[in-house]
Amino acid sequence: MDLKLSGKVALVTGAGSQIGYGKAIALTLAEEGCDLILGDIDLEGTNQTADEVKALGRKVTAMRVDVRNRTQVDEMVKKGIDEFGGIDILVNNAGASSKMMPFMKMTKEDWDYDIGVNLYGQMNVAHAVLPHMMSRNQGRIINTSGGQGIPALSTYGAAKAGVVMFTRALAKEVQGSGVIVTVYSPGLGATGLTADDPRMDSIAPTLALGRLCTPQDVAPIVAFLASEVSSYMAASMVWAH
Repeated sequence: MDLKLSGKVALVTGAGSQIGYGKAIALTLAEEGCDLILGDIDLEGTNQTADEVKALGRKVTAMRVDVRNRTQVDEMVKKGIDEFGGIDILVNNAGASSKMMPFMKMTKEDWDYDIGVNLYGQMNVAHAVLPHMMSRNQGRIINTSGGQGIPALSTYGAAKAGVVMFTRALAKEVQGSGVIVTVYSPGLGATGLTADDPRMDSIAPTLALGRLCTPQDVAPIVAFLASEVSSYMAASMVWAH
């Protein structure tokens, strides 16, 4: 199937981790013909991802961005538009957890970090990109949920659940503008968030497919949601469990 992504420009946040969803998403979009704007708090890792995008023959720019910082987000969006002439796709992938621990051992600072990165961060980038997309009467925004109800990830999961309701409301607010907003929820994944968690070996066999979700499982879903062939998916929730 031709996803009709050739020549599109995609902004992917959280593309720095070399074992995360963002890198796989960026490379899959590049393989489908997209040029990439990559943002992450880890600039070294983001540059590594950018090098692999370049090896696929696509244009790319990489920036250090903390999605909690609106000034940095605005600068990333402006630079991307200036360099590429526009942004067609936003993949709100950046996410992190302050630490895996029971809620009663967490501090207010831990809560603020989890909600700041995982909810406010996605809101910041969407708010920065939307005026540009709406002025062109086109665009795709793919938000990232997941992680709800997992012990020791209570505020992380709360933030991600908030992303679902934010997406549903935003999709309706921009109805008729040419911008389609969706959200997907990857399953418990083999990424940096769980890499050091000894529980994963025992949890994985209990999942529907008997294993953890991988970046390669997720990336094609995001590419589909970013494409022209998913034109009737506004506000849809895609579960990858």
